[in-house]
Amino acid sequence: MQHTTTETDRAVPLRIKRLDARATIPTYHSELAAGLDLAACLPRGEIETESLLVHPGRIVKIPTGIALAIPPGYEGQVRPRSGLSTKHGLTVPNAPGTIDADYRGELFVALINLGGEPFEIRHAMRVAQLVIAPVARTEVIETNELDKTARGEGGFGSTGGH
Repeated sequence: MQHTTTETDRAVPLRIKRLDARATIPTYHSELAAGLDLAACLPRGEIETESLLVHPGRIVKIPTGIALAIPPGYEGQVRPRSGLSTKHGLTVPNAPGTIDADYRGELFVALINLGGEPFEIRHAMRVAQLVIAPVARTEVIETNELDKTARGEGGFGSTGGH
């Protein structure tokens, strides 16, 4: 089945500023990919063959060498790459990490190694993905009563799932 353009296909403009000449501009790696791949920009001012070792249980902040201008009404969600997570245990500890539309600093990716072996991050390696998503703002209203539902106060695991 061929993909046809719809209202939801209109691209949201995402302005990107290179903070390091060697930084990789995020790109989609398939026609219908939800996330732009984010690449490591390592190390600062050194030769490109250098790397960073992420030891099991350790959290590191990986520089990307870019800054973003996300349009108002949207956020950036930094998510793990499925291959790194399932094959090596490398994931985003605060997944999804949120980038607010008014942030203009360098984009860093927090990664944790949940695997059993050290993992080497190399310059230009794709380390996470960025999804641009709409944000719904809300009006907070304090109240003494909430409407009743069938679920009520049932919390974790209360809906019958395993």
